[in-house]
Amino acid sequence: MAAATLPDPGQVTATALGPWPGEDPLEATRIVRGELGSPHLPFLAELPDRGVGSDALGRTASLLVELAVDVQPYGWRIVDRPGKDLMRARSALATDINVLADVVGAEDTPGTDLKIQLRGPLSLAAGLHLHNGERALIDYGARRDVAASLAAGVGSYLKRVASAAPGARLVVQIDEPEIASVLAGTIPTSSGYRTLRSVPGGEATEAWRLVIDALRDAGAVEIVVSVSEIEAPFDRILASGADGIAVPLRALTSRQWEQLAGAVEGGKRLWAGALDVATPAAALPRVADVVETVWRPWRQLGLPASTLGALRVTPSEGLAQHSPSSATAVLTRLTQVADGLNQLALG
Repeated sequence: MAAATLPDPGQVTATALGPWPGEDPLEATRIVRGELGSPHLPFLAELPDRGVGSDALGRTASLLVELAVDVQPYGWRIVDRPGKDLMRARSALATDINVLADVVGAEDTPGTDLKIQLRGPLSLAAGLHLHNGERALIDYGARRDVAASLAAGVGSYLKRVASAAPGARLVVQIDEPEIASVLAGTIPTSSGYRTLRSVPGGEATEAWRLVIDALRDAGAVEIVVSVSEIEAPFDRILASGADGIAVPLRALTSRQWEQLAGAVEGGKRLWAGALDVATPAAALPRVADVVETVWRPWRQLGLPASTLGALRVTPSEGLAQHSPSSATAVLTRLTQVADGLNQLALG
């Protein structure tokens, strides 16, 4: 399926990557929606502090169709029938969606956009284990089944979120934190004595395309793939039909910036991880300094200020290791950075 035409981005906006501190979905939802009001992009927060089933892997695994999972000492495992761990994951997600509906329903003017996050099919296969304890990534058939099962499950997820936030345009972030290791063949086996064979790049592209097409069929208006800056396969992501790429800026090479500039010129979005939050206790960088980390390479690559509207600014990583007050301050700083970039765009 061809990628849908994206709405005119208009201006730089802010969002965060999903993980959030604490165990209270009501508090998280109120903070996120309060800080990231229109035109910014609020998100359905992930609260891994709640434990099993609220981690990113378990949350996405709870969406799989005809594949059940449970937790073993070495991690999530594909099993024959649902158990308490899967039920816990599904219950936590249902609670989050219900809380979202309550908060949105109490708002005078609900925002027009909302983001959800999914673990991507390759990182999901790297994190799930087969009956023998080996990673699903080891087997082509298992990788194919995981991708197909995820594609089959995302439609129901989007429908439930759409019901909780009527009229909201749904944006989806596909997280692939393990993709560089998956493609390089450096994921360890369960024993740790060797590594799994690398997955062909073409297979990765097809797995993303399968999930992206399902998301688009379910009504997603924008779909980005989120990766780390190390060996990020930008070309594969764009070939899959994704609308953009989310990546930290802290260690991008000149060649990677050139690839991203080409994507922007081709009408794609860049979610720029411009605000470094790797050290939660550290003071946040000044707005002007963060703006400069984006504007300097933008200018050097010859991109006009008018194209800055293709940007969303994000933290460099999730905020689960922060305190709620620190995470809130990060959102505030991101909206300030977006304002600074918009001033440059206006000349």
